[in-house]
Amino acid sequence: MTSTTGAALWEELVTSALLGTDRRTPPEGVMAAGGDPPAALLDAAALHTVRRRAGLLPAPAASPPEPAPRDDRPPLPEAARHRLAQLLADRSAPSSGGRRGTAPDLTELLPQWLATANERGFRAPAALLPALLDAARARTDLRPQALVFAGSRGLWLARFNPDWKFAARGASGGGVPLPDVREPAAVRRLWEEGLFAERVALLTAVRAEDPGGALALLSGTWAAERAEDRLMFLDSLREGLSDADEPFLEEALADRSRNVRATAAELLSGLPGSALAGRMAARAAECVGPDRAMGGAAIAVSAPRGCDAGMERDGVVPAPPTGRGERSWWLGQLVAAAPLSTWVDRLGGRTPGEIVGLPVTDGWREELHAAWCRAAVRQRDAEWSRALLGAPGAPPEAGPGTSSLAERAKLLAALGEAERAGWVAEFIAAHGLSEAFQLLGVCAVPWSGPLGRSVVDALDIAREAGSYPWSFSGVMGLAERCLDPSEASRLDLLTATPDEPEDASPGAGGYWSEAFQRLVSTLRLRDAMHRELSAPDPGR
Repeated sequence: MTSTTGAALWEELVTSALLGTDRRTPPEGVMAAGGDPPAALLDAAALHTVRRRAGLLPAPAASPPEPAPRDDRPPLPEAARHRLAQLLADRSAPSSGGRRGTAPDLTELLPQWLATANERGFRAPAALLPALLDAARARTDLRPQALVFAGSRGLWLARFNPDWKFAARGASGGGVPLPDVREPAAVRRLWEEGLFAERVALLTAVRAEDPGGALALLSGTWAAERAEDRLMFLDSLREGLSDADEPFLEEALADRSRNVRATAAELLSGLPGSALAGRMAARAAECVGPDRAMGGAAIAVSAPRGCDAGMERDGVVPAPPTGRGERSWWLGQLVAAAPLSTWVDRLGGRTPGEIVGLPVTDGWREELHAAWCRAAVRQRDAEWSRALLGAPGAPPEAGPGTSSLAERAKLLAALGEAERAGWVAEFIAAHGLSEAFQLLGVCAVPWSGPLGRSVVDALDIAREAGSYPWSFSGVMGLAERCLDPSEASRLDLLTATPDEPEDASPGAGGYWSEAFQRLVSTLRLRDAMHRELSAPDPGR
């Protein structure tokens, strides 16, 4: 049978099968004497399939892939390995009726598990790498920790599945090992020949060990880099920013890319001793000063009347956003870029707290304080941050300081962990939880004892009052991830269903009981997870 005849016969068989042997007689030679047409058709199809396969020539074997690289990190303890498999399988079933039930949400515990495993330097089990990469593909928030945990073997495996291509983009150096930063020739070769992701990772690594060497690398190729690459490289200078970077950043103020110029100006304004900071201080001081009519007991503001070329070169964006006035837009940029020490000298040697408490003429207070907030965050100034935060127990709108929760969250980041947690605890004690969600998000995990107790006390008060329970689901979710697990035993009393006041939301008591049961269960599960990751492996 020729190949053409074979192809034609196969088409005839397929047509007869699709139409049915009652409507289309099988090809000649298929039917045996007195045979059943459907059975004969299937027999012929099977015989023809074997003939076709037997006639295929074997293809050349593909080259085997290189073996996976070694990963010398210690293996997980057995209990922790089983826990990871459970977290990746996500066996927790959603409860009916839209309620979360009492079981812990395993998907919310996976990021914390990965962070702890990475802190302790464990390697990922080879058998769980596919599930780990699948989880990271589905959730971008998992990727940084998951790729660290997956290590070089995970990156090796990701090359064989297009669904995991994110791993090469998200891994340090694009998954390629970086040279020792103390080997100048290898560093120079990768810097000149490497892919963009490799070069960014290399610049970051060199910057951590030798800031001057990193700056020399960047300076050597700066003029030939693409604008978007220059912006990313420039952004890597944020860590370890120092006065030694000023000459390079000053040159970047003349860059042909507006975004690069703006980033260079922002970095320079974070160096209070820089020439740009001095220029901005002089401009801002012309706009803001003591109100002579009130004997210096108030602040007078006269916003800029134009944006000249010098201001633009120093990073001032001339066109304001829609709905924003030009003069207030320019004023805010000048004040935000000026060293905060400017105002101590300009306003009679007063402390930041005294300055923030001064009245501001002509309705400029909100604009001025918002600019000071940006300056305090950019310059990481704890004293000014405290002044602009104000007292945690005072009504936010009553001042002094800022009433914006977003600005307060950024200011809190300039304080030490203990002071930050204490401030938020006092805020919750005074104002409850309804305004505290953003503030809790910047506190170190696990929450300190006073902060954790303030959150639980506020939840208990809401429960006793019969408040609408779903309003606190976000804070309850944070508590499950952030409360110290040692608080679990203290919370057992709150798992009972409370008596509902007459004006309580229907079903509120049952919801609160479920929520606290889930909180206690989650805290105990987190405690078990940490113990499993701390336990010595008897097999090692």
